[in-house]
Order: sequence, then C-alpha cells, then structure tokens
Amino acid sequence: MARTVAHVIVDALEELGVQHVFGVVGDALNPLTDAIRTSAGLNWIGCRHEEAAAFAASAQSQLSGTLGVCMGTVGPGSVHLLNGLYDAAKSRTPVLAICGQVPLAEIGSDYFQEVDNDLLFRDVAVHRATVTSPDQMPRLLESAVRAAVTQGGVAVLTVPGDLGDQELSDDRPTRFALDRAVTRPDDPALARAAELLNAASRVTLLVGQGAREARTEVLRTAELLAAPMVLTLKAKEGFEDDNAFQVGQTGLIGNPAAAHALDSGDVLFMLGTDFPYREWYPKDVKVIQVDSREDHLGRRTPVDVGLAGDVGATLRALLPLLKAVPDRAHLDDARERFLRWQEGQQRLADPAHEHRWTGKLRAVLDNREHAIRPEALAAAVDAYADADAVFTSDTGMATVWLSRFVTMRGDRRLIGSYNLGSMANAMPQALGAQLWAPDRQIVALCGDGGLSMLLGDLMTIKTYRLPVKLVVFDNRRLGMVKLEQEQAGLPEFGTELDNPDFAAVATALGLTGIRVTDPAELHEGVRRAFETPGPVLLDVLTNPEEVAVPGKPTVAQGWGFAVAKAKELLPGHEG
Repeated sequence: MARTVAHVIVDALEELGVQHVFGVVGDALNPLTDAIRTSAGLNWIGCRHEEAAAFAASAQSQLSGTLGVCMGTVGPGSVHLLNGLYDAAKSRTPVLAICGQVPLAEIGSDYFQEVDNDLLFRDVAVHRATVTSPDQMPRLLESAVRAAVTQGGVAVLTVPGDLGDQELSDDRPTRFALDRAVTRPDDPALARAAELLNAASRVTLLVGQGAREARTEVLRTAELLAAPMVLTLKAKEGFEDDNAFQVGQTGLIGNPAAAHALDSGDVLFMLGTDFPYREWYPKDVKVIQVDSREDHLGRRTPVDVGLAGDVGATLRALLPLLKAVPDRAHLDDARERFLRWQEGQQRLADPAHEHRWTGKLRAVLDNREHAIRPEALAAAVDAYADADAVFTSDTGMATVWLSRFVTMRGDRRLIGSYNLGSMANAMPQALGAQLWAPDRQIVALCGDGGLSMLLGDLMTIKTYRLPVKLVVFDNRRLGMVKLEQEQAGLPEFGTELDNPDFAAVATALGLTGIRVTDPAELHEGVRRAFETPGPVLLDVLTNPEEVAVPGKPTVAQGWGFAVAKAKELLPGHEG
C-alpha cells in the first residue's frame, strides 16, 4: 500500500536522523502528528508557544550541525513560528518548518485562519513551497531539505489539512544529496594576501564562528604572524580556551585590549566573521577577509584582498606563503592589556566588592543593600558549571556578563540570539539543547524580561522532565534598553519590570525554585542549583544600576549618562 503524504515526511525525517519535532498540535497538522505518534524514532515535543518550538529546533540544529524541525498549524500557529525562524535564518542554521494550511479547495478564498504562507515566509526562508498534490511528494520535501542544509537556512513546507492523509500514486524512497563543497581561493588571490601580510609588522586577527572548524590553522597563523586575536562572541566557543593569542571581544560588550589591538594594527585579517558593527572596525588599515560567502566580502568594512572560501582550506594553502614575524611587541602589548583588564573584572566579580567600595552611602541612596552584582553571578556560574556544559543566553545584559565572565573552556558550547538579537531565546533554546544532549548540563542565562516573555514554556520543561538550569538575572529592568537610554542622555523610562518571585512561580509549576537576595548566599545558591537533580530555576536579585563599560567609551556616552542620571534625580521624574 502506498504511503500518505504525512508518512513520507515522517519516514524521511527519521532517515535523516531527526529525533525531535517541536510544535503545538492542531487541525491541519493532525495527519502529521499521528504519523509521528506511530513512529519508532521521531518524538513529538509539544510546546506551549510555537515561537519556543522554533527556537528549540534552531538550537538543536546549531549544536548538532544537522537539520532542526518545527511545526505550526494553520494561520496563527505558523505566524507564531516567525521570530524563532528568523533567529535560525540569521544564525545560518538548517531548519525545516512544516506548516498547516486550510483545505486545498479553500486556498485563496479568505477562509477562516487562512494565511498565505508562501508570502508570509518569503523573507525568512531560503525555500518555501505548498504541497498541492500528493504526487509532488517526495520531490518537494527533498527540495526543501536540500535547500535548508546546503544553504544553511530555513525551508518552509506547507501542507493543506486535507492532503496530509492522502496516498501517493507513485511512492518511492526519498533521496537527499546533501554534501557541501569545501572551496579555497585561487592562487593569485592567495599570493596577493601573502604579499600584504608579509609586508606588515602589526597584524591583528578578527576571528568569527566561521573559523571554528579551523582552530589549528588559525592558531598557526597567529603564531607565525605574532598577531593578537580578537574574537567575536560566537568564536568564544572554540578559541577562548588554551589560546595565548586571544584578547577577548570588541564592540559594546568588548574590552579595551581588543579595541586597542584592532586600532593599533596595520593589517586586519578577518577569518570567518561577518561582525556587523562598522564603527568598531579600525580606520586606515589594510584589510584581508576570508569568508565562504562571496557576498560577505567587504560588506562591513572596505577590503583590500577578499578570499572566498572555507577558512581551513584557505589557511592551509596560505600558510606556506607566509613569513614569520620576529617582533612580538604588538602581540605582547595586546595580551598584557587584556590580562590587566581581566584582573580588574575579577575584582568586580567579588560579591563583597559593592560594599567595600561604596559602603553604606549607596545602600541608603538606592535602598538596595543586598543587591547582587551581576558580574559576581556570572563568575559563580562559570566556577560551578560543568566543563562540558552547554550555555544559552538571553539578548541584553545577560549576554554581556556571559561574554566577560563565563569562559568556554573544555567542551563547553554556547548559543544565543547573537545575530537577530531577539528577547526570550535562552530558555527555549535550552529546552532544545537538553533534548539534544540529555546527559549534559544545560545552563540558560536568562534576563527577567526575556524569561517572562515566554514563561509558559517552563511547563514544557516540566512536562518532559528536562534537567535544565535556568539562571535569572533579576534586576527588575530591561537592562540593555535602560543603558541605551542613559548613554543617549535620556532618563530611564518604560524599562522597569514588576516581576513576580520567579522561584515561587517555578515551584508552583513543579520545578525547583531557588531565590537569592543576599551576596553572602550567592555561591551557595549557585552550587545548590547545579547540584539539584531535575529542572531548577535560580532567581538572583541583581543590581539594576550596574553599568557595562564598552571597550572604547566615548565622551558623548559619559556625558549622556551624567545628564540622564541628573534628570532621573529631578523632582517629578518617574522612571
């Protein structure tokens, strides 16, 4: 007997090694979820919100390097997927979204809940198609999966509700051709890059996620050129640990040593990065960029030599052409600055630092005697988390503290919404990560604003008994927005959050909830959270006034902050 459209899809996902499908059940998806119900290797993970489902599927894809899968039913269910799918698209990770649709005969009639999925997903998807006949399968499915995997993006396959249980007239096995080419630039381009590098005396590397599979070649390049290595946030994993060349991040979350390493070089060598912030690139330097996508070359800063190709393959061909730089002054200076900055940061991470330096005056002024430094919380997480923990972080201040105080040593992994910059990503990404690696510790660094936005999927964690550790930086603020306002000279407005006791909420939902309000209890709270079996939410009240100083603070930013604080203290101000 021929298979149905639903069974063709489910069987193919099993053959591809997909283990979990995330979504919310409903009407048009019923044939698909029923096929999953009878599947031997595919598991349905019912979320409380489709956005969480898309984030979870994206997390699995980013961590595994394989296809993630989510589903949304007709109309609103598919619309809810969008934000998580945009995150997958911006992260360039393969995700297949299977969406329901109204019955085939009703398409185009403005039927109840009808949404034009092909139009809706036009911007986010590298491939989108609507199944209009069973005989289009498995060809449409093969095309969708092939596009997602080979292009590193989102593919959307829409299945009308009355087609999922229809049989194929010509059933055949699915066939996927998913091998991706590894390329390198031609010899003349490599020669131009070598000539530029060999003539330089102060080369600085800017290394991104695209270089992570070429760690050996990148380290050899840094050694040969005596080059300090500035890391993007996504390159922390893979390059931060056991690396005598790295000097941390640049940008708003970065440090002065990294900024100086960029500005004091005479050649910038970009490896596998599309770092977007143009104002942080150095001026009046020669630039060489290696990227697997030709359209990325030179789009952030003008490039003198663009090398289109895989970072590993490119460096293996380039290294024999390079001459060793004998003068290590540029590298040594950058490293000394970086180590001094790290020492200062560690002093901030001492839970007692606040009271040592400000005494009782600060406590009287803001009535926050027991507010905990977020630096101290992040440092404690780093100290107690496993050597192979997987971290997720919410966009905003939680990511700032992670970037500065959580090190990607050992086999640790890191994902976040680092390209889209969405709120509410850390918890649902941790959900997907824990299902991907059930025996590893998964730690989500959550902002209070982000966590509360998708709070309902704490129940998904409880339902599937996922031992995720949720660490909440509870500063009762949209902290990054507050900082942005004040740096622009604006008083804080609209950023205050009327939070519940998140630990009590977690306890009510069946998770272990731990609340820490006193700096003296911080380390014990973090230790207990990580040692407690099962899912745990650690709610830590942190200081909302803590400021993350960027690597190159400007006079305008400092003046704006002073003006904002003056306005906030004026009578009648309500922030």
